[in-house]
Amino acid sequence: MDLRYPIGEFKYDGPNTREQQAVLIDQIDEEPRNLCEAVKDLFPEQLDTPYRPDGWTVRQVTHHLADSHLNSYVRFKWTLTEEEPTIKAYDEVRWSDLDDARSAPPEVSLLLLEALHRRRILLLRSLTAADFKRTYRHRHTGLMTLDKALSLYAWHGRHHISHITSLREKLGWQ
Repeated sequence: MDLRYPIGEFKYDGPNTREQQAVLIDQIDEEPRNLCEAVKDLFPEQLDTPYRPDGWTVRQVTHHLADSHLNSYVRFKWTLTEEEPTIKAYDEVRWSDLDDARSAPPEVSLLLLEALHRRRILLLRSLTAADFKRTYRHRHTGLMTLDKALSLYAWHGRHHISHITSLREKLGWQ
């Protein structure tokens, strides 16, 4: 198994049907609970263990998910309120090297994700088929529909939570 992609690399087979979109939204809705369960009862030294050589620590992955999903929420809002906005990218590697991502208790980001996802899920469940066709521009991924972004972020949460759960399993942290 490739430790970088424990559930496989992102693949978009869209456009998604409305039923597929509902499943993806449900997956996103489960992410705060799944992440909370993944880091539950870990000691500080376990939180500071990288999930792979030269990879982020469990703590950094936890904070990265909060950072990433906060950015995703804002990207969706911009796309719904502007015509094909150009999205500001952020350097996720440098963000993960900042002191808050290296040292803050995971509970800080778990609480942020819980509140953020309440709003995010309300927004996602309100979107129409036409809304999911709206697009934004990103310097790395180019033109992206909200439908593809939905698929990406549903995968993204599962991807990083799997980094943690795979590490727990490998090291016997049950």
